[in-house]
Amino acid sequence: MITNERIVSYLHSLEKGNGDFLDNLRVYAEANNVPIIRKEMESFLKVMIDLRKPSSILEIGTAIGYSSIFMAMSSEETCHITTIENYDKRIPVAKGNFVKAGMDERITLMEGDALDKLKELVDNKAKFDMVFIDAAKSWYMEYLMEVFKLTEPGALIISDNVLQEGELSESRYAIERRNRTIHGKMREFLYNIKNMENLDTTIIPLGDGVAMSWRKQ
Repeated sequence: MITNERIVSYLHSLEKGNGDFLDNLRVYAEANNVPIIRKEMESFLKVMIDLRKPSSILEIGTAIGYSSIFMAMSSEETCHITTIENYDKRIPVAKGNFVKAGMDERITLMEGDALDKLKELVDNKAKFDMVFIDAAKSWYMEYLMEVFKLTEPGALIISDNVLQEGELSESRYAIERRNRTIHGKMREFLYNIKNMENLDTTIIPLGDGVAMSWRKQ
């Protein structure tokens, strides 16, 4: 955790919930160790959606569909969400949740490797107003390169879980060897998005770290 646990607990106590379906889905996810967005990330996403008012959202990393449904519920009824998932066991669960939530017509799930599916979207000349990246952290830079081809100036790009529980501030030699590749790639990703001329980016110690980037001209 990168923020004080007591503060996070207090902030959680202020949340009013997201309705029975999503609240129960969160309980299921936590009981089955399924990674979904943190409560504080929900509030952040909702405010960003309210401000940007996207007509099309791309999500990289579906899991069981929690964040897809949350974004659909938080956006205008005309907004469509396209989400990508590669884990076979979670795909049918996500699809079932979309139907149960009454959001199956507003959410399209693309099955397969995220980079392959992003290239497919590029080939189909798809465009998105907002992108939410929440998948394999070692591939964030590669995802971003494809996302550039799928967005125009004014698009909002949000990348979740970018601070690795605070480990990103440590020397690579101070963390477990198995995490060093992700550590190096995420540091490279954050350096790049902070220094690209066509992005304005802020990195916020919210949840496990979130990067919010605005595409400039």
